[in-house]
Amino acid sequence: MSGGDKIDFEIRPSAAPVSAAERAAMVANPGFGRIFTDHMAIVRYAEGKGWYDARVEARAPLPMDPASAVLHYAQEIFEGLKAYPTPDGGVAMFRPDANAARFAQSAARMAMPVVPTELFLASLREIITIDREWMPDSEDGSLYLRPFAFASEVFLGVRPAMEYLYLVIASPVGPYFAGGVQPVSVWVSPDFTRAAPGGTGAAKCGGNYAAGLSAQAEAIAHDCEQVVYLDAVQRTYVDELGGMNVMFVMDDGSLVTPPLSGTILPGITRDSVLRLAERSGRAVQERPVGFDEWRTGAASGRIREVFACGTAAVITPIGTVRHPGGEFTVADGGPGEVTMGLRQELVDIQRGRADDPFGWVHRVR
Repeated sequence: MSGGDKIDFEIRPSAAPVSAAERAAMVANPGFGRIFTDHMAIVRYAEGKGWYDARVEARAPLPMDPASAVLHYAQEIFEGLKAYPTPDGGVAMFRPDANAARFAQSAARMAMPVVPTELFLASLREIITIDREWMPDSEDGSLYLRPFAFASEVFLGVRPAMEYLYLVIASPVGPYFAGGVQPVSVWVSPDFTRAAPGGTGAAKCGGNYAAGLSAQAEAIAHDCEQVVYLDAVQRTYVDELGGMNVMFVMDDGSLVTPPLSGTILPGITRDSVLRLAERSGRAVQERPVGFDEWRTGAASGRIREVFACGTAAVITPIGTVRHPGGEFTVADGGPGEVTMGLRQELVDIQRGRADDPFGWVHRVR
């Protein structure tokens, strides 16, 4: 299946879907990433054959050989995006083409075959269509989509695998943080870094997250929801959070965020926020931000607000910042006006409540 071929999915509906009553109870308070819909999309790849056997079928465990390459060499990538209910009863995805492009970039970095954009988008549309009834009927509910691919070849040699599986699963979700949109506390890790120049920081691969679990545990031990990483070379500049990018609102109303230097994941929410800010006439800077600048800027009032942004949490204000030398807050530690204004503007576009001047929203039905 080449990039220009038409993609047709064989649809095999589940013989035992969750009942409507049970499904309604499950999505009433879904949390995040705890429950899953009835179906999954799956496509196979073989060297010399390309992508083939595209189908949608009942979600089920995957049979795996113990020598499957992914279990030994971690050749794996994933994406995360959401489908939202619209006011007219439809469903829309937010910037899935950007996810497709980042998935392709991650594949190239991990020496994996690229999933053609149309195959990627078609797999999302098929899952949304067959599992539409799993969409939570709530103000902040959505259907979280998780496309992923991994090396399935049964082989223990150290080389790029010759066989892969690409799948999409879906999960009805509510807010990422249990408390909703409240300022989170963050821990600035003194020992752990997320990625180094030349590494896999710009790829969305599972290994990046596995390497960050010790740092996240450290953050939790300090009563923080998230960890903040400093750069791997000088241990001076802010990179990003464990699962989100970070932005600073300065006293002149401008936005400052660390640059995409190869160690930071190019967040789609990050890009969306920057474009919204520029559209409203707000100055935007992508430049290194030292931790000392953050601390002294908070004390002087030069930095007025700080927030994290990502697909799961959208935009979340950062309140308390803890580090080995103590802690501090930005302003009064509460959600700032700029932060919450940008969040509302973005959410309204995502959910079809406001005009979409960028063409970001892709209607599914």
